[in-house]
Amino acid sequence: MKKKSIFLIAATATLYFNNAYAQETPQDSAKVSSIDQIVITGNSNPKKKIESSTAISTFSSKEIQKQNPISAAALLQRVPGFAVETSGGEVGNNLFARGIPSAGAYEFVQVQEDGLPVFEDGALQFANADNFFRVDNSVNRMEALRGGSGSIFATNSPGGLINFITREGTNDFIGTAKLETSTYGLMRTDVNVGGALVQDKLFFNVGGFYRTDDGIRKTGFKANNGGQIRMNLKYVFDKGYVKVYYKKLDDRNTFFLPIPLIQNGNKLKGFQGFDPNYGTYSYRAISQLNIPQAGGGFFNRNLEDGIHPKVDALGAEFKYDLGNNFSVLNKTRYTNINMNYTGIFPAGGPKLASKYATDAVKDGGLGMSNYQYSLVSNGAVVNPEYVQKLGFWAIDKQMNNFVNDLQFSYKFDKGNVTAGFYKSNWKSQQYWNWSNVLATATDRPELLNLVNPSMSPSDDGYSKTYNGVMDMTFLQRRTQTQGSLNDLYVNLDYNITDALSVNGGLRYSHDYYKGNFANTTTSNLNNSGLTTDGTHGFNTTTADDNMSVLGNKYTYWNFNVDKVSFTLAANYKINRENAVYARFSNGFRSPNEEAYYNYFSTPNPDKPLKSVTTNQLEVGYKYYSRTFDIAVIPFYSTLNNLSFTDIFSDGKSENTFANTQNYGVEFEGYARLFNNILEVAFNGTVQSPKYKNLEAGSVLEGNVVRRMPKFYFNISPAVNITKSWRAYVSMNYYGKRFQDEKNVQTLPSFTEFGAGMSYQLGRIRFAVDGTNIFNTIGITEGDPRAGSPNGDGIIMARPIIGAAARASITLDF
Repeated sequence: MKKKSIFLIAATATLYFNNAYAQETPQDSAKVSSIDQIVITGNSNPKKKIESSTAISTFSSKEIQKQNPISAAALLQRVPGFAVETSGGEVGNNLFARGIPSAGAYEFVQVQEDGLPVFEDGALQFANADNFFRVDNSVNRMEALRGGSGSIFATNSPGGLINFITREGTNDFIGTAKLETSTYGLMRTDVNVGGALVQDKLFFNVGGFYRTDDGIRKTGFKANNGGQIRMNLKYVFDKGYVKVYYKKLDDRNTFFLPIPLIQNGNKLKGFQGFDPNYGTYSYRAISQLNIPQAGGGFFNRNLEDGIHPKVDALGAEFKYDLGNNFSVLNKTRYTNINMNYTGIFPAGGPKLASKYATDAVKDGGLGMSNYQYSLVSNGAVVNPEYVQKLGFWAIDKQMNNFVNDLQFSYKFDKGNVTAGFYKSNWKSQQYWNWSNVLATATDRPELLNLVNPSMSPSDDGYSKTYNGVMDMTFLQRRTQTQGSLNDLYVNLDYNITDALSVNGGLRYSHDYYKGNFANTTTSNLNNSGLTTDGTHGFNTTTADDNMSVLGNKYTYWNFNVDKVSFTLAANYKINRENAVYARFSNGFRSPNEEAYYNYFSTPNPDKPLKSVTTNQLEVGYKYYSRTFDIAVIPFYSTLNNLSFTDIFSDGKSENTFANTQNYGVEFEGYARLFNNILEVAFNGTVQSPKYKNLEAGSVLEGNVVRRMPKFYFNISPAVNITKSWRAYVSMNYYGKRFQDEKNVQTLPSFTEFGAGMSYQLGRIRFAVDGTNIFNTIGITEGDPRAGSPNGDGIIMARPIIGAAARASITLDF
């Protein structure tokens, strides 16, 4: 590890002294002054940032370019109030807003493109919102709102809104092209062009990327492969405009899950045979699954496809001035998604090979009197010290979403009022087929067969495996979930004086959810006539003893939501550079997809199915000037009826409820010092999220909410060495957390460093960016699928990815 870190630092230094890489001129690299910024997210009309009574962070395309985030989640780490887990790879990451706990994904925030959701629900099973979105050069800016008015302008978003606003053409034809490579086999190209087809009237923009790489963790195959294209056409007329756009995403990404480590209090080290920074169970030697099914036929899956969404989104936007200070704005989009999801989910931790085979079943073993391991690849008998049971989880999802947001606005002398109707229909159909395989507990795992050599190969139960598969199709699901949202909202901005303004919003949600799922039974292949090896029947193996079979009977369910969300705020502009504000908001989150399945598949549920309700109070101070920005925002929030729906490795789901409360402070700022030679961007959060009235018992009352740090921050100083030459370092600190509600397993704090530099040569920009340059071992989560942890020793956890470097050349034209 140290040698790799030293190599990366040396490489960066070499590039520095050889003038190979650098960045923009200071006037281009300087952050757009927040005093001049206009924001639209969480507001009914564009508003100056200092006049907006919201906690909102903004990032221009230049700022995104400087950060060059490896994923959308990495960019969101720069937003205070958002605790982001980036260890999953490019996609499938988790975001927690203001200490709101969840099973993961983007459950309490909505990810938007141009003001409409990427998909209506960003936390469907295995369908995190970032699976369907990529950051590339077609993004013009990003606005991230926490709490506040999120519940008025979107559904299921009490934690906030994340809005990626795409580029549009102008009268000037401009474009950018970028080539990028890396230490992990990356080849990526980004292109974006835009301009006018008819001056002042008809504009276009087209952009996208294509990328392939081997992955920072060593998978033995192309870990990421694919790309996207976006295009839009906008026609401007005297009283408004009309815009149409299309997005196509077809991308494959490996999803990284927990690996074994050794923990001793706050100290972590790699498990023997496993590189914590570059190792993974998602490896080529175990990538193929081909098993017969109890209902007939075979099920085939290739791990190399990873998370593979195919997204088509077609949308339109129309604005028209109706006269007499009235205007109308309508946004509409249809999104269709077909996604194959394949991942390796560890079923517990590594076990001593001898104990796993011979221990009694009640102690977690197989109860064998004699045992023999062999490699599936060549049949060689082996004697591994540790073995690992791994879930080979395959999920297919077909999803579609039609959304339309119609709003009317009226401007008057002292402000404006906006009223709208939001309609969204969405559907998620999915099929699961899960098996467990047996492999060596190493970061280049090999499939194992396990037999009892004292028995004859024709004896019943001779083998515990079938080509390395221990539990063939132990779980199947076929489900469908639909949502029909019908929401009315109104928002009022009123200027009491030139300095004092108030804002109020109300949203009425009249939403319908319904679905169905197939009932299942179990069977085996003993009487199927199939053989395990061309000779012996399936009675010789236990791998097929509990195969899941989909039945012909379906369970149908429905659930209705009638809820009102509201917010009230005031903003006082002390002077041109200083402002204070206060806001109270009430919102909710409908039950998620797994919560519906849990409730309606339970014969006699002991808890009613309810939406999660939230109350938030925040006050803020903002100071924006040409050389220094600072925002300090204390907040307080409570949640009621929060449900936990982690899916365990045996396919069962957690079903626990709790209330939580949290108080904290968000802060962010930016400084330009010494005549713009030094720039410093920083953000952080201090909070105290705790459980209240946890269903599991009063012993947990007051415990820290799981996976939630009390303190985390990011600071990134940069030096403009010359007008063309820039270097930066970044430091990301993630505080101590607990994996579980009992606060037994500690997730130690860690600090991750990045560094880079750039050089601007006319219209060409050369850059190099290093991530985790000191190869820190930092874990973002334990194994939420393993139940209650035991603390120290061998643990399963998901570490951040190891040191890597990327180099790029960008041409603006």
